[in-house]
Amino acid sequence: MFPLSNWTELDIWKYIEAERIPLPDLYFAFKREVLDRAGTLLAKTPHIQVQPDERVSVRTVRFRTVGDATCTGAVESTASSVADIILETAAARLTERGGRADDQRSDTAMEDRKRQGYF
Repeated sequence: MFPLSNWTELDIWKYIEAERIPLPDLYFAFKREVLDRAGTLLAKTPHIQVQPDERVSVRTVRFRTVGDATCTGAVESTASSVADIILETAAARLTERGGRADDQRSDTAMEDRKRQGYF
């Protein structure tokens, strides 16, 4: 049984706020180089091969989930505090999973990774 598996992203941010859990800056918005790959903003890193038709731009973004840089997308954001993230998350139309390019490849991407021992 995984009790947190029923929590939403908003539940988690509210818990972080209530418990005043300190977080690294990585969770907040900042300017960084990104590229738009099929609607997903990927951070420009040494692990990403920029394709000839892709352009790198500087945008203010944050990551709603922290994971593999090759498939974890960012969202445009100015959230610089947990309170800002809560407001942004409450208004979001796309779940945090929607930012993962891997999940857009298959409806069963998460289950496939579990079977492969990723978790």
